[in-house]
Amino acid sequence: MRECEKINYIELPSRDLGKTKAFFTEAFNWTFTDYGPEYTAFSNAGLEGGFFKAELQSTTENGSALVVLYSRDLEGTLEKVTRCGAEIAKPIFPFPGGRRFHFREPCGNEFAVWSDVEST
Repeated sequence: MRECEKINYIELPSRDLGKTKAFFTEAFNWTFTDYGPEYTAFSNAGLEGGFFKAELQSTTENGSALVVLYSRDLEGTLEKVTRCGAEIAKPIFPFPGGRRFHFREPCGNEFAVWSDVEST
């Protein structure tokens, strides 16, 4: 549902739309709709958005906003993103309210995953 003056959509860069789509499909079961050769929209991600073809990377080091996903199994998600080709930028660490890790997907964009569930 669209809400007036609420975040509705997010767009991120990707050097290789095919690699980005393959990673997020395998790791998180996102779905994609292509709009020409330089843009793909994603859904089934909690918030809809898209990736545009660019040589840029979205990282906290360059001042970008950080997209944070939630997991009930933080260690399992870390293992899955690694298996799917992500580079771990920050291993699991505690913070007030839970634990999280940061990763870079195959085209270099930084994301984080957090959980309020203690490790088993």
